[in-house]
Amino acid sequence: MASTPTATTTTPSRVAFVGSGPGDPGLLTLRGRDLLAAADVVILDRITRDDVVRAFARPDVEVIDAGHGEQGQELTQAVRARLLVKAAKAVGPGGLVVRLMDGDPGTFNGLVEEVHACHRASLSFDIVPGVSAVSAVPTYAGIPLTTKGTSAVHIVSTDKSGHDWSRYASDTDTLVLLGRPDSIRSALGALLAAGRPAEALVSLTSRGTTFAQTSVSTTLGQAERTLTSSDDTSLAVVSPNVGLRDELSWFETKPLFGWKVLVPRTQAQAGSMVDRLSGYGATADVVPTISVEPPRTPQQMEKAVKGLVTGRYEWVGFTSVNAVRAVRERFEDFGLDARAFAGLKVAAVGGVTAAALRDWGINPDLVPTGEQSAAGLLEVWPEFDEVLDPINRVLLPRADIATETLVAGLREGGWEVDDVTAYRTVRAAPPAVEIRDAIKGGDYDAVLFTSSSTVRNLVGIAGKPHTATVVACIGPATAKTAQEHGLRVDVLAAEASALSLVDALAGHGVGLAVAAAEAGQPVQRPSDKRPASRRRAR
Repeated sequence: MASTPTATTTTPSRVAFVGSGPGDPGLLTLRGRDLLAAADVVILDRITRDDVVRAFARPDVEVIDAGHGEQGQELTQAVRARLLVKAAKAVGPGGLVVRLMDGDPGTFNGLVEEVHACHRASLSFDIVPGVSAVSAVPTYAGIPLTTKGTSAVHIVSTDKSGHDWSRYASDTDTLVLLGRPDSIRSALGALLAAGRPAEALVSLTSRGTTFAQTSVSTTLGQAERTLTSSDDTSLAVVSPNVGLRDELSWFETKPLFGWKVLVPRTQAQAGSMVDRLSGYGATADVVPTISVEPPRTPQQMEKAVKGLVTGRYEWVGFTSVNAVRAVRERFEDFGLDARAFAGLKVAAVGGVTAAALRDWGINPDLVPTGEQSAAGLLEVWPEFDEVLDPINRVLLPRADIATETLVAGLREGGWEVDDVTAYRTVRAAPPAVEIRDAIKGGDYDAVLFTSSSTVRNLVGIAGKPHTATVVACIGPATAKTAQEHGLRVDVLAAEASALSLVDALAGHGVGLAVAAAEAGQPVQRPSDKRPASRRRAR
């Protein structure tokens, strides 16, 4: 008897409500990150989280703004729900729509209305909690919501009316107020009128958990006057625990908190510096000053790769990440991999270059422990020994503008050197006019120079940094070049590495803060010291 064929089924599209957290992209949950990476469509909330989408979603993901209409007006919850259902139906079978919601989906966020719309449209959905501003922003402001003396925690949306403020009159309770600045101001006045003491402590925070965060401590009696019409406070905490800020403030006291730092480097090179700057509280703008291109004639590199495989060399020395990348690309062109380095000794100029080699599967035999430069590598490089070294030849795949220090030193040590151009460095195109104006106008608090060429090229394509900008250099040679271009050098790295340069800048920031405290003055960023007419909104 013939069997009846089974009907083909398809996996329906689904929706994931993901909390994006209060502002800091690092507070996104692991589950939220994974869903963003798999999303076909991302629907944003009232706060545009382009930084989160760029960091975690695919480059081809479709992004829909459900926060505001074409005229800039804020969309209603019903309109957002319709956009969500429409996108989920359009994405097709097996597709995933991530509804990226501000903060936590279940906290004053319209989740229920949009879930109802999914039910009516027979759409399956997941809900991924996010870190709520209710707890995160006070924590980033240095205020614990509870202590041994706290009797209760209340959370109130001030944008909604009809609250009985007498319920929150006890000054042993913590009260967290969320809403627009005008509604928070009204709520604080109503709380005072309802019997909360005028001396009750209050903290007002705007742009919470971001490096633009500002927190002000005041009292309930003074809070209404503290909140101006131009204020953008979005959260207030009324609690005796506000008094602990002096001890518990950890975020706004970072050495470079709120600093805007210029990093004249390629994106590929700048990643570790950007991460280290972020750890110190600064944001970074990466502006490439050079462009890395293949050599004009590839024959020299092809001959070097052939010689490397056939045993022509005893050592291969890598003096930059770009050199590692250039050789690796040539290997891949020839169908080779890291196994071709078997039997060779490999040297790296420093830790970052060594890490690039390890990513390729090559563990370098020689890395300087002191100065991470060509001179530092030369100090630890052994001299040629006719007994111990069967081959006396070294391959150095380098940039076309590399200095002769290493080559000359190796030859003095008895080595024959093949100094091969692995890549060319050319001056990059000028950055956008906004960046050039910011550099010359002093919008940047600091600039980090990692080589003499970055100094020359930045000045050439964008102009000289403003005199208020702190200039930090990786070593004496770079500092000398900066001074030759009329720049005042404020910071010199303890050792010639990019991360040491960032650490030195952070140390400078600590010094500025200590000096301000000793003088009884507020801590100012370097860009704040410009004439008021030259300052721009950040």
